[in-house]
Amino acid sequence: MEFTHAQASQISASTRDEILPTFRLGERVRIKKPIRNDGSNPFRGPDEILIYPGAEGYVKFIGDFLQVIRIYEVHFIEEGETYGCREAELESAVEYDGYDEVAEELKWIKEHRAQRAAEKEMQSQEEGE
Repeated sequence: MEFTHAQASQISASTRDEILPTFRLGERVRIKKPIRNDGSNPFRGPDEILIYPGAEGYVKFIGDFLQVIRIYEVHFIEEGETYGCREAELESAVEYDGYDEVAEELKWIKEHRAQRAAEKEMQSQEEGE
């Protein structure tokens, strides 16, 4: 997994989580467990559910809490809120349908080049006769 310089500077090591982050910056993720207010949101009551399971958002920042626990700052579009989430609370929402767009594009390019080469060959033979 390659990171740009800007992305690498936002990633911190953690002893409890995987060495490399499970999710990437900008990746769409889904909440597995309800996120409750631990007192960090003054506009909601204590222990009130802030985000319900199934809500989807995008990873904005990867940091850590007490230099031990990796925290993903996730922006939930529909809720219009941004909250810190742990790896165990998230799952990837990227759906893999088995379709490889790159392979399809390469196949088309190869076929197109072969067709153009055949056309050129035929044209050069006609000019040579």
